[in-house]
Amino acid sequence: MISSEKTTRKANLSLQRASAAAAIGWYAASVFPGKENIAERHLRMQGFHSFVPRCEKTHPARRVETRPAAYFLGYMFIILDVALQSWRSVKGTFGVHSLIKQGVRLLPVPSGLVERFIALTGKDGLLDFRGGLAADASVRILAGPFAEMIGRLDRHDPAGTARVAIMNADILSIWIQRNSS
Repeated sequence: MISSEKTTRKANLSLQRASAAAAIGWYAASVFPGKENIAERHLRMQGFHSFVPRCEKTHPARRVETRPAAYFLGYMFIILDVALQSWRSVKGTFGVHSLIKQGVRLLPVPSGLVERFIALTGKDGLLDFRGGLAADASVRILAGPFAEMIGRLDRHDPAGTARVAIMNADILSIWIQRNSS
């Protein structure tokens, strides 16, 4: 016969393991704009794993040049085990302004978001939102005024800007009626 004390102890132990596993995750950190590389290097020296999504940005100065820059200017992601690692040392890292919190608790990034950014990062270290799509591919629009319509991808660039031609007979007939009168 199993005593209630043993059952309670086992339940508490499994709850502690579950909460410890949930404590491991990606967290967002606010960094001083333009200091993402410095913060990333200093975090790596302390044993933390971080990720800064990057894209190409054009910087007009004496001459126009394109170079990698943070996609979310002033933010980076850090993987932490808040049960074991001291997140206060992250906050004290050179270049890091603060960690994103809700009240006094660290606010984890939604599961799968950073992993998706990592999957979209090319060999050059830049985000590529094309996702294997090519011109003339058939696409379905997910949100906005044209939601659930099927279109043809006309143009798409690595920054995520796309131009889609809507292939809907109703819209086409309305457009023809308006323009023929």
